[in-house]
Amino acid sequence: MNLFKEALSYDDVLLRPQYSDIESRREISLASSLGTYQFKLPIIASPMDTIVEGEMAVALANLGALGVLHRYNTIQQQKTMAWHASRSTIGKPIAAAIPITGDFVDRAEQLVEAGVDILCVDVAHGHHIMMKDALSTLKRNLPDNTHIMAGNVATRKGYEDLAEWGADSVRIGIGGGSICSTRVQTGHGIPTFQSVLDCGESECAGEVPIIADGGIKTSGDIVKALGAGADFVMVGSLFSGTTETPGKILQAADGSKMKEYRGMASREAQLAWRGRASSLEGIATFVPLRGKVKYVIDDLVNGIRSGLSYTGCRSIPEFQLNAKFIHQTNAGQIESSTHILGR
Repeated sequence: MNLFKEALSYDDVLLRPQYSDIESRREISLASSLGTYQFKLPIIASPMDTIVEGEMAVALANLGALGVLHRYNTIQQQKTMAWHASRSTIGKPIAAAIPITGDFVDRAEQLVEAGVDILCVDVAHGHHIMMKDALSTLKRNLPDNTHIMAGNVATRKGYEDLAEWGADSVRIGIGGGSICSTRVQTGHGIPTFQSVLDCGESECAGEVPIIADGGIKTSGDIVKALGAGADFVMVGSLFSGTTETPGKILQAADGSKMKEYRGMASREAQLAWRGRASSLEGIATFVPLRGKVKYVIDDLVNGIRSGLSYTGCRSIPEFQLNAKFIHQTNAGQIESSTHILGR
């Protein structure tokens, strides 16, 4: 058994700059697709109760991205969010999360009736017999055009198994979220960049979209994820504190305005949605109010387009074919940062 197989994180790698004939970043398309559903941007907001409800889903849809409505509520509450989103985003796909046990079939059927096009089977450890059974059941009971996103998994085998079990797209990444403590609590996980890189080498890549989920802190990390084989990235913390996130605006003692951001495996989130807490694999915190999500998206898009231009590529598929990575040392990581403040 090889105990010391190297696994790389986003900070461990850089993309090698290459010749470019791109004269304007406007030449670059960031379009990507989930099956038959087309998106202007490869960005998905995570199904968390402090990130995506109806307002965020509408805002992201109108910006060309996607928000997945969280599942930590009653079926009727989630349907109401879906109705609101579908009335306000005519012609744009709507996504919502469901569990893999309990009322998941009833919830899925009612959400589809409410206008949901993409269902996200949402569980921390998706390479599991219950996921296999859930996917089989959903495929039997839902219309053929319902897109089923599944996850999370961290290995190529997990990705390939979920694809074989019927997933139309797969979330890749375990334990990398900014408020996730799975790796600390359980000792399990793989750096998300390595997971995406491994899955991107699968024969399923290109057929079953890869969604890099967790560990993404910057637009540069998004560029690296796309270059490693991801078709989309899923983010939470990058959108936390924006106007469209659920929750009240709070005022700190110093007068600054804040919003709550919490992992769904945190004690606070578990108590809120099911009245008890068991395995604690997340934390809760407060983040500064940041304004509209549009401004965050604009900054990310500018960075991603710039990233593709450094490789001389005008689309994500072209970039995936031409991206070349290097492994940087710890000294390289320091040099890569804005390091004047550390002097």
